[in-house]
Amino acid sequence: MVAKSTSTSRREFLKTSAMAGGGLVIGFALPGASRLARAAGKDAQINAYLRIAANNDITVVCGLSEMGQGVHTAIPMLIAEELDADWSRVRVEQAGVDKAFVNPIFGIQATGGSTAVRGHWEPMRKAGAAARAMLIAAAAQTWKVDPAECTTEKSMVLHKSGKKASYGQLAAKAAKLEAPKDVNVKDPSQFAILGKSGTKRLDTAAKATGKAKYGLDVYLPGMLTAVIAFPPVPGGKAVKVDDSKAKAIRGVRQVVQIPLGVAVLADGYWAARQGRDALEIQWDHGANASLSSEGISKQLADGAAAGGAVGRNEGDFKAAKPAKTIDAVYEAPYLSHSCMEPLNCTAWVKKDGVEIWAGTQSQGPAQGILSQVAGVQPGQVKVNTMYLGGGFGRRFAPDPVIGATVLSKITGKPVKLVYSREDDTRGYFYRPASVTKMTGGFDANGGATLFTANVASPSIMEGSHFMKLPPDGVDEFGVEGIRDCPYDIPNLHIEYSRQEPGNLQVWFWRSVGHSQNSFFLESFIDEMAGAAGKDPFEFRRSLLSKQPRHKGALELAAEKADWGKPLPAGIHRGIAVVFSFGSWCAEVAEVSVAPDGTPKVHRVVAAIDCGMTVNPDIVKRQVESAIVYGLTAALYGKITFKDGQVQQSNFHDYRMLRMNQMPKVEVHIVPSKEAPGGVGEPGTPPIAPAVANAIFAATGKRIRTLPLLG
Repeated sequence: MVAKSTSTSRREFLKTSAMAGGGLVIGFALPGASRLARAAGKDAQINAYLRIAANNDITVVCGLSEMGQGVHTAIPMLIAEELDADWSRVRVEQAGVDKAFVNPIFGIQATGGSTAVRGHWEPMRKAGAAARAMLIAAAAQTWKVDPAECTTEKSMVLHKSGKKASYGQLAAKAAKLEAPKDVNVKDPSQFAILGKSGTKRLDTAAKATGKAKYGLDVYLPGMLTAVIAFPPVPGGKAVKVDDSKAKAIRGVRQVVQIPLGVAVLADGYWAARQGRDALEIQWDHGANASLSSEGISKQLADGAAAGGAVGRNEGDFKAAKPAKTIDAVYEAPYLSHSCMEPLNCTAWVKKDGVEIWAGTQSQGPAQGILSQVAGVQPGQVKVNTMYLGGGFGRRFAPDPVIGATVLSKITGKPVKLVYSREDDTRGYFYRPASVTKMTGGFDANGGATLFTANVASPSIMEGSHFMKLPPDGVDEFGVEGIRDCPYDIPNLHIEYSRQEPGNLQVWFWRSVGHSQNSFFLESFIDEMAGAAGKDPFEFRRSLLSKQPRHKGALELAAEKADWGKPLPAGIHRGIAVVFSFGSWCAEVAEVSVAPDGTPKVHRVVAAIDCGMTVNPDIVKRQVESAIVYGLTAALYGKITFKDGQVQQSNFHDYRMLRMNQMPKVEVHIVPSKEAPGGVGEPGTPPIAPAVANAIFAATGKRIRTLPLLG
C-alpha cells in the first residue's frame, strides 16, 4: 500500500512545528473586517488582506514570503480579479504573523512546497469577491437601490441609472459592513486578469532601484553583528577556546559559546569575521572524525542492496518471469541550497518580547520556536519578513533565527547573525544523498512487465525534528518521484531503506525527493527503452495511457522540440517527464559532447501542465529558474566529506552554472481548466535525466551517478 499523501504529512509536520511554542490557531477562515483593526491610517480595512484608500489605491496584504517566485504579485492578482480592481492602483504589503495568513495546505503560516497559488486559489479569490460584495452593498445603501442592479469594473461600482462611485469613495462605509458568509467567484471564462500575459510584477521596481529590503539590509541602533565558528565536523564540540586574539581586534565586543558553535559579536561584519578567524579553538570532532564520502556511498549502496520497508507493491514481482531483465544502481550526492543571499537574521530580545527581521519561509513555526527560546508567549514574538535572496527550502530551517535570538538574549542587544558563504556551504541542512538499485523486466515482445526499486537514503522526516516516519517505515520524501512511478507496468515493487551516515542534518531542497529520484527513474526508463529496442519518447508514451496529463505534457514537449527530426551534427536529444507538487512537467534537452567528454546543453524545451494559471509570464520564469537550478546541480552539484569535514566552501569549488553555459530555454504551458498546481519546483526534476539521456544518445555511455561532471 502507498503511504499517506505528501500534502497530508507535510501539513501535520507544520502543525506540529506551530505548537512548539504553545501553538497558533490552525486552519483557514475568511475573516471579515472585524478580524483586524478596521482602519490602517486613512485606508479602510475591508478584510485581513485588503485596504482601500480614499484616493483609490488598493493595498493587498500578503502573508507569504517573496523569494523571487512572484507571490507578491500572484496573491494580489487573485484578489484583484474577483474585486474587479484597477491593477494600476494595486500595491502589496508584507503581513506579520497572524492566523488569517495561514497557508491552507500547511495549516500554518509558511511558504514552500509550491503551495502559494494552489493553496490560495480559492481563499484569496473569495476574499476579493467578499470585498466586492461589501463595496456594492455600500453603494446600494448610499443610492438606495437594489444591489443586484449594480456592477463593477476597474475599481468602480456602477448602477444601471448611470450613477457610479469609486472604491475609494465607498471603502470607509464598506468597512463597517459584515462580510458575506458565502460568495460566488467568477467562472474562468470571465477572467480579465488571471491567466493573462503582460501583467507587471509589483516588486520589480523596488528590486531594480534597491528600495527592496532583504534580511542583510537590516540595521538597528546599537546592533551587534555576529559570526559563528561552527564545528568543522558534524556533531563536533569546542572543548577549549582561546579568544584573546579575537578580543584584541578593533570592534570585537564579545565572544560567546552557544550550542551552534563559538560566536564573535562586533560592531560590524568585517570585525566579527576577523575576530572569528582569530579564535584558537580545540575541537572534539566526535564520532564523525573519520566520515568520508566513500564510506557514505558504501553504506547507502549496502542499504539499497539489502532492501527495506515496502512503499508500493502492485502485481507479484517475485512470481513474474520476464523474458529479459536489466539492472542498474544510481547514486546522487548531498547538495547545498546555495541561496544568493547568505543566511542571516536580526533578533532583538526585549523585556516585553522578541522581534526578528529575517528572510524566512516559516514565520508561523519561527514564532512558536522563538517563544520557547526566549521564554515568552508566541504572541510576544514579532516576525518581520524581509525579501528573501533565494529560499529553495533552506530558509525554512530555524537555525539562523534561533542563533540570533539566543545571542540577543545573552547580550541584551539587537544582534544580526550572518553566515558567510563558507558557513552556508558547510552548514549541513543538505539535500540527502541517495542510492537506488533498480530492475526492469520485459516480455518476449519488449513490453515492460516488471519494475523494482530499492531506495536507500537518510530520512528528511526524522531529520526535520518535527515529523516521524509513519508505521510502514517509509520516508515519503525519500521515495517520492519513484513510488509514484506513473508507468503502466503490471509488476511494480518499491522499497525504502533508511540510512543515516554520520547522522548528518538533511533538509528540504528544491523539489525535495523528486530532485534525485526523478533522475533515477527517468534515466532507468530510458535504459528500459533501449533494452526493448524502442524510442525513448514512444516507449514512455506507450506506458502512459492511464495518465493523460503525464502523456499530454510529454507529447507537447516532444512536439515543440521536433522530437524525431534530424538535429545538427553532434547534437542529440534526451527526454524526461515528471509529476511533482501538483503539476506535470516534461523537458527535452539538446546536448553535444566535446571530445574530452564535457557536455554542452544547447536548448531545453519544457512543457508544464500546472492547471489554470495566475500569471503565465511568472510561470515561464519559474520553470526557467528551476531548469537553471537543476542543471547546475546536475552538472556540478556535490557535497563531499573527507576526515569528517565538508570539502566544498565557496563557488570556486561548489560551482554554479555560468552565463555562457546557459542554454536557450523554451517553456510551453499546457492549456487547462483544472485547479492550479505548483510551479516553483516542478521544472527542476526533469532536467537532470533529460540531459543524462541526451549524453547517452551522444556517446552510448550511461551516467548513473550525479553530478554528470563528477
